[in-house]
Amino acid sequence: MPINDLVAGQSQTNAPLVRTEPIQERSAARIDALLDAAAEVVDEIGFDRLTTAMVAERAGASIGTVYRYFPDRIVLLQALRDRAVQRYREAVVEAIHSANPEHWWNAVECAIDAFVTMFRSEPGFRIIRFTDAERSGMPDEAPEDDDFFAHRFAEILSDEYGLPAGEDLKFRLEIVVEISDSLINRAFLNDPNGDERFIAEARVVARDYLVKRYGDSE
Repeated sequence: MPINDLVAGQSQTNAPLVRTEPIQERSAARIDALLDAAAEVVDEIGFDRLTTAMVAERAGASIGTVYRYFPDRIVLLQALRDRAVQRYREAVVEAIHSANPEHWWNAVECAIDAFVTMFRSEPGFRIIRFTDAERSGMPDEAPEDDDFFAHRFAEILSDEYGLPAGEDLKFRLEIVVEISDSLINRAFLNDPNGDERFIAEARVVARDYLVKRYGDSE
């Protein structure tokens, strides 16, 4: 599978109830502005306290403009999550193209590094974490994006780096996503720049787990 397929065909506003007029440049700009405002508010007070009125005020828009695209705060948060996930995928593709990794582990490391970078630079990115406690107030539907990334990335590692294809690889990359997600979220719990100890351990644990099953890449 080509690396670009990690993002091919993915929308930045996949929330199921987003009210979108035909997506023209002007509409897309309005949606981005509203999501930018929502991301700022989420970073300041958390997603559980966010309201559509806050987003309208921060964006300098009317509440009617918010409702034109997002019927309620749940759909707004889902759209923000979708955009963050999409931007993360794009960052992984860019990192792999830039680094041109020779071994499968280096490709995995690109994905981990991109995750850390998004925490540091993308407003609202942290809401894509989906532990049970953090799902309160979010849509009930189980997000498909987490498995999507692991499964697409598994196909890339198989096609580009020769790891054995199949359900085992997909499952093990799901495990790596869970491990990395937990440790990196912990790294940023009290440190806006990320506690490097947890970030380093995320790399070590993920690598040791995969190397035990697929051998050292070097």
